Amino acid sequence: MGSKTPDGHRQGPDENSSANTTTATPNPPKSAAASGLLHGALEGEDEDGDDDGEHDSGLGTDMKNDASTEGKKKKRKRNKTKKNKKAPVQQTTPPRVAIASVFPNKNYPEGEIVGYVSKDENLQRTTDEERRHLATIAEMDAEYLNDYRKAAEVHRQVRQYAQTLIKPGVSMAKLADEIEEGVRALTGHQATETGDALKAGMGFPTGLCLNNIAAHWTPNPGSKDVILQYDDVLSVDFGVHVNGRIVDSAFTVACNPVYDPLLAAVKAATNTGLAEAGIDARIDHISEAIQEVMESYEVSLNGKTVPVKAVKSITGHNILRYKIHGDKQVPFVKTKTNQRMEEGDVFAIETFGSTSKKGALHDDMGAGVYGYSRNEHANTSGLHYESAKTLLKTIDANFGTLPFSRRYLERVGATGYHLGMKSLVSNGIVQEYAPLVDVPGSYIAQFEHTVLLRPNCKEIISRGDDY
Repeated sequence: MGSKTPDGHRQGPDENSSANTTTATPNPPKSAAASGLLHGALEGEDEDGDDDGEHDSGLGTDMKNDASTEGKKKKRKRNKTKKNKKAPVQQTTPPRVAIASVFPNKNYPEGEIVGYVSKDENLQRTTDEERRHLATIAEMDAEYLNDYRKAAEVHRQVRQYAQTLIKPGVSMAKLADEIEEGVRALTGHQATETGDALKAGMGFPTGLCLNNIAAHWTPNPGSKDVILQYDDVLSVDFGVHVNGRIVDSAFTVACNPVYDPLLAAVKAATNTGLAEAGIDARIDHISEAIQEVMESYEVSLNGKTVPVKAVKSITGHNILRYKIHGDKQVPFVKTKTNQRMEEGDVFAIETFGSTSKKGALHDDMGAGVYGYSRNEHANTSGLHYESAKTLLKTIDANFGTLPFSRRYLERVGATGYHLGMKSLVSNGIVQEYAPLVDVPGSYIAQFEHTVLLRPNCKEIISRGDDY
């Protein structure tokens, strides 16, 4: 989910960026069973390794025959037990089996592991940075990684199924429902009971953006359904969280191959950002590298060749617990900033490319409301309407600081909330998100991954076989 660039954010030229990266993805060791080295009872042996055959030579022939017969019966019984062993749980299509059932040992797949390249720079953290660093590292335990890897695996399985549905004629409402129902089923939290959505589920409303809409559009209750056409460019952006640890990832699909260079440009730019990301990496260098790659591509539309432009007014961002947008931004154009990435940071590295001349976005309230998020620092003393107070309690109990949509509100039973919501927005207690759009006739693509900056490596947690 892109972070809208704040008003007055400075952007200007700076020096070039140069950083290399190496990938280390060791093959996991095979289990003993997989390698054929599993030690167990051999045929004709008891559980303790003793033979079932004749042990006491002093017994009579009849006793030996009886014992032999009993041994055979026991062996047949044990073989029958082996046949009745429980088979591993398999995922369904569409994916609706909780991911914890598919991975009962909680060994969720790793993301792409990338080693850091050592640099000769003599970098010192300030006192505040060191304090943040120590606090973040203390939280990066086994549960932390398991939560992120579980959320990432849910994202992979749901999006790979969603990709099979994206064809001309599919409705955006159906696509959003399939994605969100899949996420809730796989996380095991249906978000119908109070507080359930805060345990695990959607990290923010599903973004389904067509053509010149860059970000922040989702189907709303009662609105006219939108149907995908052959010449549309569709960007799909959704997040999955487990215990507030959010995996944010996005991809773009175009049925018409004429848009392939646009998609290739944005995918290459995102991969450049991921390659440049790392501990102590300068954000201005990353931004410049992204723009250079993005704008090296061209696309031919209607007989004209146009350059792909890096989009302004929206950025990549760091992710905090239960907060999709942190306090750091990664623009796609050259910028002036002293910010660096730090050990323990979690970043959504995303890029948007446009076929318009400027790649400048603006809010379009006429396209509907995407969603809302709670401003936890806002003063609530000015609320007078009882409907606003009741709605705020519902928001705090079910979403906290996670973004939500009207569909999510109605799922937890909220009704007649429009006046209360208007009061919350006007008082600055809730932020309202409008779709971000480029000029009509332009086309925008987006690709995004979440990366964890671990002490000894970075883990592109949402990486999959698809992108």
